[in-house]
Amino acid sequence: MVKPEELKAHIRNIPDFPRPGILFRDITPLLADAAAFSETINTICSRYEGRRIDKVVAIESRGFVFAAPVACHLGAGLVPLRKPGKLPYQTIKESYALEYGEAALEVHRDAIEKGDKVLILDDLLATGGTAAAAVSLVSKLGGEVVELCLVIELKTLRGREKLSGVPIFSLLSYD
Repeated sequence: MVKPEELKAHIRNIPDFPRPGILFRDITPLLADAAAFSETINTICSRYEGRRIDKVVAIESRGFVFAAPVACHLGAGLVPLRKPGKLPYQTIKESYALEYGEAALEVHRDAIEKGDKVLILDDLLATGGTAAAAVSLVSKLGGEVVELCLVIELKTLRGREKLSGVPIFSLLSYD
């Protein structure tokens, strides 16, 4: 069995992607290794077993990979947050700033009910804009964020600062 800290050996560093000066943390080797991927999912699931989680919110797109098996294991519903125009029903939208522009996320208006206990799951926390937008969408629909769960946190980018008051768990962190 692979230990969580050993999972870093399955994260590939790609310099200058998607643009010069960025060090991209590539999770595809982790996904390709059955033991490492299984350990990642099992570690996340064990953290939330026995806690009331009604919905697991998955942030497009790599968050989907982790959130689906976690939701299934916890017996929770899965709620995808998508880029604008990708969801077929009525949505609400939250825009946020990126280092190099602006983006937005949408969710179906009926995806979360008032009082739902919600786990937000994504692969990476960088500057915090995407995560803050996810928290805002959950709150607008009346859900209560139990925790923001991340596979990787890039601490030097200080994304936590945009998420004051939100409990955060990151499996792996990089300074």
